[in-house]
Amino acid sequence: MVDLYLSPSCTSCRKARAWLDKHGVPYKEHNILTQPMTSDDLRKILSKTENGTEDIISIRSKIFQKLDLDLDELTINELIDLVTKYPNLLRRPIITDDRLLQIGFNEDEIRAFLPRHYRRAEMRQAVNEF
Repeated sequence: MVDLYLSPSCTSCRKARAWLDKHGVPYKEHNILTQPMTSDDLRKILSKTENGTEDIISIRSKIFQKLDLDLDELTINELIDLVTKYPNLLRRPIITDDRLLQIGFNEDEIRAFLPRHYRRAEMRQAVNEF
């Protein structure tokens, strides 16, 4: 099961939801504005990032600019408190399962969430068409 953390007004979030629906990938949708992420959710996501907070925080967001934050100065607990208070600090969508994490919508990268047999069948079809 895939977890899709989104904001309904986000265009990339709507694209990710539509892609998952089109490909029949089961997911659980989490609206980060009405259901703030839990501390455990954030810790699990952070544990899958390559660059830690830099991967999940939108430094271009208005709230980030307004708060004038230095990510390197924040402890994990301070970051989690901030994200709980200001969910718009997060880059969206956040797509994750037991192994994978994708921040933002990228049609090539999201394919990793397809079951292996589905990806193999697509590969065979592409090879046969070539």
